[in-house]
Amino acid sequence: MTSPSLSLSHELFSKLRTHLVIAKTTESTRNLCKSTLYLFLAIATPFIAYRGYQSFTMFWSSSSPYSPKTDAESLRRQRVSSSKLHDPDVSSKAPVIYSSYYDISFLGIEKLHPFDSSKWGRICQFLISEGYLEKSSIVEPLEASTEDLLVVHTEAYLNSLKNSLTVAKITEVAPVAMLPNWLVQMKVLYPFRRQVGGTVLAAKFAKERGWAINVGGGFHHCSGGRGGGFCAYADISLCIHFAFVRSNISRVMIIDLDAHQGNGHEMDFGNDERVYILDMYNPGIYPFDMTARNYINQKVEVVTGTTTDEYLKQLDKALAVAGSSFAPELIIYNAGTDILDGDPLGGLKVSPDGVVRRDEKVFRFARERSIPIVMVTSGGYMKTSARVIANSIINLSKKGLIDTSVRSSGRR
Repeated sequence: MTSPSLSLSHELFSKLRTHLVIAKTTESTRNLCKSTLYLFLAIATPFIAYRGYQSFTMFWSSSSPYSPKTDAESLRRQRVSSSKLHDPDVSSKAPVIYSSYYDISFLGIEKLHPFDSSKWGRICQFLISEGYLEKSSIVEPLEASTEDLLVVHTEAYLNSLKNSLTVAKITEVAPVAMLPNWLVQMKVLYPFRRQVGGTVLAAKFAKERGWAINVGGGFHHCSGGRGGGFCAYADISLCIHFAFVRSNISRVMIIDLDAHQGNGHEMDFGNDERVYILDMYNPGIYPFDMTARNYINQKVEVVTGTTTDEYLKQLDKALAVAGSSFAPELIIYNAGTDILDGDPLGGLKVSPDGVVRRDEKVFRFARERSIPIVMVTSGGYMKTSARVIANSIINLSKKGLIDTSVRSSGRR
């Protein structure tokens, strides 16, 4: 028999223990809820912050004058304005630009590509030896720096050139891939960067004197983010962007008469109404860039086997259309000689005299409209190309379309 006091004590103890269990359970539940809440906040906070940042940047880019696109353009203009590529003094020089650094020569490896990588120097030698150019009157350009190249090129593309395999693919010379990159930079890319400097400088010269010839350049297969076809840097695109800023040019016409399509500058200016592209090319050869073809304002396709008379007839028609379609303030003339009969890559059958007449037609087109013109020599895969180019420059001089004397008064 249990005493009443003991029974009461046991009942009170049971209730107390129940309350303690409930309290402990409640505390555990509360702690679990807190932990769950903290975990949720830890996971959700970055996501919420990211979504908020996205909404803010979308609002900022749509409403602020300092959008990423505007900011990129400002940076481009800043790079152009601070560049030294226009620094060489051209006041007492002829509008002919060349450097002995243009020529590529290294253990005969350059001979593995059909391009004549010494043609630039031989052109000048012909002109000097025949009395049409003084060596002291030739303008030597500066090398385009990384900051200069970033006016058009992406940082990722320029970094890719630090890999010799990439350069080997662009130049189409396989052994280049096995060379240390410092050597590739010095023997291959440095000459190209000098030629880029020449093309950029030529626009300044043309604005002041009416015309300029960069004996090199014309790397029309290279765009801001991709090289190819022996073209590592987009000198034509760079020249145009420099002209926009430094020469106050607002409308440019590219006349590309290399046998190959100029897909590089086409990709760079595909949606830019300031640039009009006339491209006369063989559609049956490299680069077969159908996307870039959509960006050509005036496409003239000359098929394999096209002869001199037919080619020049097509050119006359094309120039007439271009002249009535666009009023440029500067012409960039890509004067490739791979249209020559016998060229291993061009596929056309234009005679050496036909090339001379072609160049005369383009310079006369510019002269009659008082438009400054820059000529670059671009492709040409026969040893005779240098002689043909020199003959063409001599013809331009004889016809009074250019003046290679040390200093001519006024424009051409």
